[in-house]
Amino acid sequence: MSEKKSLETRAVHAGESRRNAYDSLTTPLALTSTYTFEDGDALGRHHRREVEREEYGRYGNPTVRAAERKVADLDGAEDAALFSSGMAAVTTALLAMLRSGHHVVLTRDCYRRTRQFVTGVLPRFGVESTVVEPGDPEAIERAIVPGKTRVVISESPTNPYLRVVDLEALRSIKAAFPSVKFIIDATFSTPVNQRPIEHGVDLVIHSATKYLGGHNDLLAGSVSGSAALVDAIRDFRGVMGGVLDPHAAYLLLRGMKTLGLRVARQNASALSLARALETDPRIERVFFPGLESHPDHRVAIAQMSGFGGVVSFLVKGDGPRTERFVDACRVAAIAPSLGGVETLIEQPALMSYYEMSPEERVAVGIPDNLVRLAVGIESSDDLLDDLAQALDVAFAGQ
Repeated sequence: MSEKKSLETRAVHAGESRRNAYDSLTTPLALTSTYTFEDGDALGRHHRREVEREEYGRYGNPTVRAAERKVADLDGAEDAALFSSGMAAVTTALLAMLRSGHHVVLTRDCYRRTRQFVTGVLPRFGVESTVVEPGDPEAIERAIVPGKTRVVISESPTNPYLRVVDLEALRSIKAAFPSVKFIIDATFSTPVNQRPIEHGVDLVIHSATKYLGGHNDLLAGSVSGSAALVDAIRDFRGVMGGVLDPHAAYLLLRGMKTLGLRVARQNASALSLARALETDPRIERVFFPGLESHPDHRVAIAQMSGFGGVVSFLVKGDGPRTERFVDACRVAAIAPSLGGVETLIEQPALMSYYEMSPEERVAVGIPDNLVRLAVGIESSDDLLDDLAQALDVAFAGQ
C-alpha cells in the first residue's frame, strides 16, 4: 500500500487482497498443512519460482503471508516473517545470523528471556556476549569487537524502566561497523510510536502477542527488515519449525486493524496516569518516557510519536505493602503481559522474578516495591480511581 496513506489506514488494508476467495471481505483463514499440485508441470513452475504459491505448511500459509505483509508495511520494512511466539522470533533470528566465534552486544534490561538466551544458551555454541547499561550508546560502541561482533540487540523502550535507545546514535555506530547488524525489539513502542528501520536499524522484532494482536488471545512474534535478511531468517524458520499457525495469523490480522486506535488511547491514558502517579505522595518514583523526569525524555521526544501504554513505578514502602496495593486493584487484573485491551498490573518481584532472592532481584534492578502497569483501553478516569482506592487500601492505618 502507498506510503502516502496514514498508518491507521494501512493497518486496516495493507498486506491484504482487495478480492479474496468466495468474495470474502476479510482475508480467508486457510486451515491446511498440505497444498496440492495439479500435475508435474505445476510442481516444476513452483520449484522454478515462476508462480508464487505454498508447498507445505511449515514453509508458508496464505493467511500467515498476508499478516507478514501487513507487519512489514507498518514497520516500513521490505519484508517480515512471523513466528509462533516473540521468543521464537528472537531465537530463530539470532541462530540464523550467528556462528561459533561470533560476539553479541546487548543492553542489560533487554527482556529477561532474551538476555537468558544470549548469555546462557548461545555460549554453548561458541557465541560470546557483552552486556552494557541501557541508554548509553558510547558503551555499546566500546563493547563492539571488530571482526567478532555480529549483532547488537536492545529493546526500545525497555522493560520495565522504559529506557529509550537513541536510534540516531546507533546509526552513527552502524556506519563505523558496517558488518554489525543492529536489532531493536520494538514490542513496547509498536510501529505507531516508533519506526526503528527509518533510523537505519537492520531488524525490528515484535512480540506480536502484545500490542499487534491486542486482545490477549494469541501468541506470535515477528521479524521485519530487508528482503534478503528476512528471507534468510525465514529459510532458517523452515528448519527450526517455529511457524505461526494460520488461526493465530487470522486473529493477528484482525487485531492489527485497530492498532492505531488502541495505541492512541493507551498513549493518552498512560501519560495521564503517569502524571497523576508522579504527584501522589505515596509513590516514590514513576518511570515513563513521556515525563520530564525520565532520563531519556529528550530522546523519546525526538524519535517517538507517542510514549506507549506501560507505566512503571515504585510504591513507598516494602514488598508486602506493594503486594497489598496490587491485590486491591479491581479494574486492573494481575497478569504478566501487556498490550491488550484490558489493563494489567504486576509486581515483578512476585511475577517474573519470583525465583530470585531479594538480594538477587536488587542486583538486577528489581526491587520489591516495583510495579508495572500495562494500560488497556478502559476509561483513564476509572483506572485512576482504581489505583487511588488500591493505594488507600495499601496505606490504611499508616
